[in-house]
Amino acid sequence: QVQLVESGGGSVQAGGSLRLSCAASRFTYSSYCMGWFRQAPGKERDWVATIGSDDNTRYADSVKGRFTISQDNAKNTLYLQMNSLKPEDTATFYCVADRRSCSYLLTFRVDFQYWGQGTQVTVSS
Repeated sequence: QVQLVESGGGSVQAGGSLRLSCAASRFTYSSYCMGWFRQAPGKERDWVATIGSDDNTRYADSVKGRFTISQDNAKNTLYLQMNSLKPEDTATFYCVADRRSCSYLLTFRVDFQYWGQGTQVTVSS
């Protein structure tokens, strides 16, 4: 009965910024991995970033230095600050969560247990 609800998507010009939020309900565990995936039309879903219950962060090379993942444990909320946006960032962004470790999920490319409905990000030139 875990629920993940994304918000903050929208349209922005290249070089602009957006901050995505993910409100998690019924997911208050001491050990977990949360993160973001994105999918452009006609493309496969790509991993963007993760953050663990230990606050360790990992990023895809395509967003490294531009995106920052963070969490507010008191609010059970995940964030993705996106700066210097590019047209190729245009996609539906999905919030994900899992009770297993980020190291395990990413190393063995295991599907995350829980997914949000997605929020659209459109970057124009």
